[in-house]
Amino acid sequence: MKTDNLTYAGVPTPCYIMEERLLRGNLELIRDVARRADVEIILAFKAFALWKSFPIFREYIRHTTASSVFEARLAAEEFGSRAHTYSPAYTERDFGEILACSSHVTFNSLTQYGRFYPLVETYNRAHPERRVSCGLRVNPEYSEIEVELYNPCAPGSRFGVMASQLPAELPEGIEGFHCHCHCESPAEALEHTLGHIEEKFGAWLPKLKWLNLGGGHLMTRKGYDVERLVALLNGLHGRYPHLAVILEPGSAFAWQAGPLVASVVDVVENKGVRTAILDVSFTCHMPDCLEMPYQPAVRHAETLDPDAVRQALPGEHVYRLGGNSCLSGDFMGSWRFDHELKVGERIIFEDMIHYTTVKTNMFNGVRHPDIALLHTDGTLEYYRRFGYEDYRDRMC
Repeated sequence: MKTDNLTYAGVPTPCYIMEERLLRGNLELIRDVARRADVEIILAFKAFALWKSFPIFREYIRHTTASSVFEARLAAEEFGSRAHTYSPAYTERDFGEILACSSHVTFNSLTQYGRFYPLVETYNRAHPERRVSCGLRVNPEYSEIEVELYNPCAPGSRFGVMASQLPAELPEGIEGFHCHCHCESPAEALEHTLGHIEEKFGAWLPKLKWLNLGGGHLMTRKGYDVERLVALLNGLHGRYPHLAVILEPGSAFAWQAGPLVASVVDVVENKGVRTAILDVSFTCHMPDCLEMPYQPAVRHAETLDPDAVRQALPGEHVYRLGGNSCLSGDFMGSWRFDHELKVGERIIFEDMIHYTTVKTNMFNGVRHPDIALLHTDGTLEYYRRFGYEDYRDRMC
């Protein structure tokens, strides 16, 4: 079927719709940064893993990053290249398969290294043509992330090795460092982070082959200082010309690449608070809105202070938006519309492609939104349409 990208007329709701035009715009910018800064930028599956879109991605990038055996398999089997894999905790059950699906494996701790590196040695001797390069995740004890839920460098963090815990000589076989301490961050945050990395880990950097600067580099966001990012990375190359530098953003690839389209199914009022109940759920389909938390943009509506719905004047069309699960807190607010909302009306949540489909659930048996790609010619391709069997098979 064909539809437009303003109303998505004719598309049954709920539905995630990724727009090919917007996705390719992000990919072109990312490829340009990688070329100009002489770095490799790879896709982090933890933010986006719609594998039916991988043929588009492969036109622009070569590799991906995984955090589990299933993600590593997805990289090898569907993206067509071995993953850069990091997990906080590898297990004997999964590690052999992770090695077979990975080109790089990063250990979270020296104890994990000690436990699993002998298996890497054995694998590399048996498969010299598929050798795995090993690294350590390091913790620079610095991050500008304000929400502690998303801060991997908060005091007491379980992520990474601090400089004070490293021996003077790197453990055998460690060829790289992995550092992740950003979340939808600007280029300035990377500049500050590099200062801390070089201050704390400078003694080891000349002995490495690669440095993975993790994700959270939101280079596709409007206003991001791309030129500063390129200059920072080229400066890093100037100081350490032997290092292969890797970035693995997730959000940047699918940033503003499409909405979640929903419909109003009821409007209720309680003590002056009007809530439009939708056929989607925040807790099931937009969990980051509640976890972060943040109030998403709604097309053709003005985002207000969350408490504004309680102070709305007579005649104002201010609503809280509620999900269709039984969780009492499955709502957000407030938004001002220029008209009274009616049952059947569409509500379009902007920027709902990254960190959504990878985190959704079927709590309450709530219908999962369909997932579709809007091609540049206006043709809508459904990647998947969900039904009862999907819920039944998940519950088993």
